[in-house]
Amino acid sequence: MSDKRKIVVGSRDSLLAVTQSNLVVDYIRDNCPDIDVSLLTMKTTGDIELNGPLYNMGGKGLFVKELDIALMDRRSDLSVHSLKDLPMEVPEDLPIVGFSKREDPRDVLVLPKGVNEYDGKLPIGCSSLRRILQLETIFPGAEVKNIRGNLQTRLRKLDEGEFGAIILAAAGLKRLGLEDRISRYFDTEELLPACGQGILCLQGRKGEDYSFISGFLDEDATAQALAERAYVKGVDGGCSSPIAAHAKVSGDSLELTALYYNEDTKKYSKKVMTGAKSEAESIGRNMAEFFLKK
Repeated sequence: MSDKRKIVVGSRDSLLAVTQSNLVVDYIRDNCPDIDVSLLTMKTTGDIELNGPLYNMGGKGLFVKELDIALMDRRSDLSVHSLKDLPMEVPEDLPIVGFSKREDPRDVLVLPKGVNEYDGKLPIGCSSLRRILQLETIFPGAEVKNIRGNLQTRLRKLDEGEFGAIILAAAGLKRLGLEDRISRYFDTEELLPACGQGILCLQGRKGEDYSFISGFLDEDATAQALAERAYVKGVDGGCSSPIAAHAKVSGDSLELTALYYNEDTKKYSKKVMTGAKSEAESIGRNMAEFFLKK
């Protein structure tokens, strides 16, 4: 009988989620010989309810509820999330364990197979208010239509002629080996990414030892995540708010760019703040205070 510690990693059951969670599983298998690791997959409410925009259905919590329950019931020991899907508030008993190295944080334009340019005849598929708001400047006058479903479902709808283009995160396409589907990268200056985009978040149970995963975590991504989440939390932003934040790290310095949408004027503005990487959360909070005082 094995005396190895057993660790069950919880994941949504989409191909992208499983691929991302297996990055953690593979790390544990390769680096922790005293641990027996396995993967538990499940559908979340957000994977099942596909009839409307996320911002009308309860937002980010739709993708984590079932994973949280599995942790609390001890059916799993560690959850892997795309950080951009994680609510700003997490249960005290289910703390964030850490953050992975960041994949490409940019948003991208994806066209139907065989098409080289978006001609504006069909709508752009997009489910994010943050993206919709900024796309008005990039593609003025273009129709933007809600699109839901996992990455493969969205690509299928695009290739079947329902959309003329769709907007996706570069990170997901790259992790699935679908980088060749990318037609255009949007610089973070022209289309500010979602808070946490490209970063994986690991969540566990309070009081348990997760030191075995420390080598998977990334210092720069941690600072970026803390700054971005502090800003969004500070302005009380969630999936229903077209708010964005993106941090860049250079040595010991951090630069945070944030987008804030004013519900009264129906306009958005951006601002950049810089500071020490070690003060990441303070930079995010200061950014929030700046916009709320305007």
